Amino acid sequence: MKKIYFILTLVFALFLNACNTNKQKPTDTDFPVLEDRYFGEKAPGLIPKLFAPKLVSPEGLFEGGSFSRDMREFYFSRKNGKYKKRTHFVIRYENNRWGHESESDIIWPQFSVDGTMIYGGKQYRERTANGWSEPKSQGTFLKDQAHGISLSANGTYYFGFREKEGRGYGSIRYSRLINGKRENPVKMSKAINTGRFIAHPFIAPDESYLMWDSEKDGGNGGSDCYISFRQKDGSWGAAINLGEQINTASDESSPSVTPDGKYLGFSRGDWVVKKDGSTNWVGKSYWVDAQIIETLRAKSSPYTIAYNSIVTGYVEIYLGDAEGTSTIKSTNAKGGYLAWSPDGKLLSQI
Repeated sequence: MKKIYFILTLVFALFLNACNTNKQKPTDTDFPVLEDRYFGEKAPGLIPKLFAPKLVSPEGLFEGGSFSRDMREFYFSRKNGKYKKRTHFVIRYENNRWGHESESDIIWPQFSVDGTMIYGGKQYRERTANGWSEPKSQGTFLKDQAHGISLSANGTYYFGFREKEGRGYGSIRYSRLINGKRENPVKMSKAINTGRFIAHPFIAPDESYLMWDSEKDGGNGGSDCYISFRQKDGSWGAAINLGEQINTASDESSPSVTPDGKYLGFSRGDWVVKKDGSTNWVGKSYWVDAQIIETLRAKSSPYTIAYNSIVTGYVEIYLGDAEGTSTIKSTNAKGGYLAWSPDGKLLSQI
């Protein structure tokens, strides 16, 4: 009986995973060809790899970067070595090849889903015929914003928030655009805001999941990367650690997904104490197949399994959840083995 229960659960998880993967898979027509898109780097599988293309990191001093929505611009930084201060660059894909980098005054940019706006911190820029506009203020709703910001397709900002009261560990809040005006920041639930040094949110364009980093009891080291999936009732599910392949004894932070939806990127590093007693962050960028998100989504989904009990002769319906707990409801029906989806629709009978 346990074997059949496991098979039905596995079949449903694979079914759900396939549905979500097909639903979210972007097209490649507007991006550079895949061979060039990541500067000729060999793509990773489900085990993270260092992302340090020689084109942007000839001396190994590449720190991290972000693509524009069409993946034809890459903004990045270098630090340490000859770069006594963090230095920012941009490189562009033109005439079917990547050109030469140049220094940029655009720092750690994020891009709106339609690619017409750069935002970061408390300012934004709009795309013009000649490039990007001068920085403009986002408004007072971001006056206490700190450590990361992300924008959904419908215009909702999710951002780190500097708390002036309470624990002082920060939190993640959001602000929707309602009738053309920004609402005051709303603090997210404890499903998200539990732990210490909560920061660097990344919201999926459709707001189906949120990733961030935090220090939590039971974590893998310092800060770890987490994900939460939005539930059917609009609430957020329990925080899920992205796993030991991503989270190590070092500090992992700033998870995000590439515009083509193929890869999950994050930072890994440590705080190093300098001779003068101050600390300096020394970290590198890593990437991994974004399939890890769909795998975790399938595992987080509630399920309903029903089977004909040998003991009672009745159909016993198990209602399971992401925490591995279940409840039983018995009916007086008799028959084969059944499997239902979370919305109650019959998937199969064997």
